[in-house]
Parts: sequence; structure tokens; C-alpha cells
Amino acid sequence: MPKRVDHGERRRRIAEALWRIASRQGLDGASLRDVAAEAGISLGQLQHYFSSKDAMLVFALEHINEMATERIRDRITALSDEPPAPRTILREIAAEMLPLNDESRTGMLVQIAYFIRAVHDQQLQKHAREGAPALREFYAGLLRSAVERGEVAPDRDPDVEAALFIALVDGLGSYALLGVHTPEEAMGLVDAHLERLFGGR
Repeated sequence: MPKRVDHGERRRRIAEALWRIASRQGLDGASLRDVAAEAGISLGQLQHYFSSKDAMLVFALEHINEMATERIRDRITALSDEPPAPRTILREIAAEMLPLNDESRTGMLVQIAYFIRAVHDQQLQKHAREGAPALREFYAGLLRSAVERGEVAPDRDPDVEAALFIALVDGLGSYALLGVHTPEEAMGLVDAHLERLFGGR
């Protein structure tokens, strides 16, 4: 009887191989053959799941985001049994998105490789554009809640502040990846921003 293949597990295995390559050397020169070898499968097996490098990259990025969401949820749950405050949620998200450890560093390298390719690829651009408004709206929702709770001044525009928060974390992430900021300095700047936003009542 032929061995039953766990297709979800094999796709995750491929994504993890892609992350390992990204952490060592980036993805610019990595081919489907390189990823297959890293995953310990044949090129034909890999192409059964991903016909192109871009398709594989999109899956890897989505899988990274799912894992990061789970880690953020775990971090927040571990802090308190009470419903977490918007400021707490924003800080924990930033701590997970910034390259503060090997796991988040690898995740960010995959994201950078994805965005570099998206600049010149309309299909990847479409994927990125569809995700960006949802993220901004999620942050804006947290900030609207904070305004209603009296934690953020009512003259602050949640949509603008959400966009600024995304830009802050993205910028700090890039500089932390390059070693311009240490992980501690990056989180210190996040805390300074949140203090001005939430503490300026």
C-alpha cells in the first residue's frame, strides 16, 4: 500500500526550507532546485505544490504571518486573563514583527525578498495591496477603541495613527536588520512612540 503523503506538512516543510535559505544567504539567488534540496525532496515533488518561485514565496509569507499571529496571541494571553488593552496589543505586535530573534529575523528576510519581487510583479503587488488595508484597519480599530476608553486623545485620527504605526515598525525593522539599531533600541523607540500616543492625554 503506497505511503500516504501529508500535503499540508510537505508544504510547511518547503516553506521552512525557504526560511533557512533566507536566513543564510537571502533569496535572490535561490532557485526552486535549491529549495527542494534544502527540503530534502525532488524538484518534481516541489513543483507539484509550487509552479514558480513567486507562488512559493507567497505561501511562505502567508505561513509566516499565520505563525506570527499565533505567537502574538500566545504572548498576549500569557500577560493577563483580562481582555488586553489596545496599547498592550500594539506593543506585542511590534515585538513580534521586529527582527528581535532568529525566528522573526528570518521572517523579515522572507518579507523583504517578497516585497523586492513585488515591485516588478503585478500579481505580487496585487497580493500585497490587498493585505495592507486589512492590517491598517486592524490597527485603526484598536486605536478607535483606545479613544473610546479615554486612553488616546480624541483629536487623534485612528486611521492616520495606524498608518504611522505601520511605517514606524517597518522602518525600525529594516534598521534593526542592518544593525543600525539593537533590538533593545528598536523596542525602546516603539515604547517612546506609544507613550506619546497613549500618554499624551
